[in-house]
Amino acid sequence: MSAHTANIFAIGLYLLAGSYLFAAVLRLRKAPRGILLPLMCTAIVAHGYACMELIVTPEGLNLQLFSMLSLVFFSVNAIVLLSSFKKPVQNLFILLIPLTLLAMAGSLAISGSSTVTPLTLGLASHVLLSITAYSLLTIATLQALFITFQNYRLKHKRALPPAGLLPPLQTMESLLFEMLWAGQILLTAAIVSGIIFLDDLFAQHVVHKTVFTLLAWCIYSVLLWGRYKLGWRGYTAIRWTLVGFACLMLAYFGSKLVLEFILNIR
Repeated sequence: MSAHTANIFAIGLYLLAGSYLFAAVLRLRKAPRGILLPLMCTAIVAHGYACMELIVTPEGLNLQLFSMLSLVFFSVNAIVLLSSFKKPVQNLFILLIPLTLLAMAGSLAISGSSTVTPLTLGLASHVLLSITAYSLLTIATLQALFITFQNYRLKHKRALPPAGLLPPLQTMESLLFEMLWAGQILLTAAIVSGIIFLDDLFAQHVVHKTVFTLLAWCIYSVLLWGRYKLGWRGYTAIRWTLVGFACLMLAYFGSKLVLEFILNIR
């Protein structure tokens, strides 16, 4: 199966799962897991195969912007799917599926400059750690957006969604910080692997990536310290989460966008 065929197949399954989930939400009901999870599992497997075909080449890794963005959303969806067997996070797919479809469509329709990089064990470990860290911190950011929605409705004295449609606010905050801790640990490992295995983290074309990544690491560190020492929660935690995520996305995808589509640097 080619990458193009696998992408089309996965897109179709994501659309089917998304329509099923959205219809359940409109009826203010929780989508039955027995239908939603198998659909998502099949879609994610096809998506992963498509990512592998696009990124892994005989010459090395094709680190083109939309291919990597598609890989990040594959990882995010896979983590949420596995987590949903034990934790009430399946409604994160409401936001994830549209974003995934945009990334997959971009990987099919848009190509930047070719960025094939020879594959080494060090590079592979750095990429794997980075993608997993980005994925966990993306899930944390989506969780923060759901908390914002819950807090807004509470503040304006509006009825909350029926029980089961979204987890209780306290549960959502606990899940948020679990994801932040896991993401921060992996982000630290990714930075360390970059220092060890990459030639020059402050070279001209990657210095902005390094600076924004370190800035994001500092922001998440302050947030987790504030949670542990000062009990930060609510809008304070949400703001720090969103700012950290913005820096992290600028670090990689912002720099990739400028290099590939504006400067056309290979």
